Amino acid sequence: MRTDSEVDRLLDAAEELFYGQGYQSVGMDAIREASGLPLKRIYALYAGKDALAVAMLDRRDERWRGELAAHVEREAQPEARVQAIFDWLTAWLAGEGYRGCAWINAFGELGATTPGVAAAVREHKTKLREYVTGVVISAGGSRPIADGVFLLVEGALVTAGIDASPEPAVQAGAVAASLLGTDRAARA
Repeated sequence: MRTDSEVDRLLDAAEELFYGQGYQSVGMDAIREASGLPLKRIYALYAGKDALAVAMLDRRDERWRGELAAHVEREAQPEARVQAIFDWLTAWLAGEGYRGCAWINAFGELGATTPGVAAAVREHKTKLREYVTGVVISAGGSRPIADGVFLLVEGALVTAGIDASPEPAVQAGAVAASLLGTDRAARA
């Protein structure tokens, strides 16, 4: 029988280890030790390390996008919601232990050889793009500007991991505001 507490313990351990140390360098024994679950139970819950990685990415996606949306939706004005994306990113990137985008990291390590991981990464990026696009278009931006703002989000995530600084999100937010303002003025 599958219990939520076992699944949560296992996914918590997998997320901490995979994100902190990389997918390839973490063995199932380390996950067993961190989760407190026997290997037999782990394999009963997930067929293998790849399936566990996909489940962890899916759970992280739901949490990450949910927290982003909750922050953005607090803003009443559509224009302020675009900036709220970057404000949230800045705060999140400043958190302890940020070491790059979890999905880019997973794709870099496993995407070429693990179709399930590649699919989970693509799904996350597609949902994020759709969300950002909706926010930008609601603020009066065009589709090309929405695409550009999404790329600014992605660039901030990657660069912040390399620089170990949230500053790329601040800079990307300023560029997004400028693009959106110029776009709206040109179409007025």
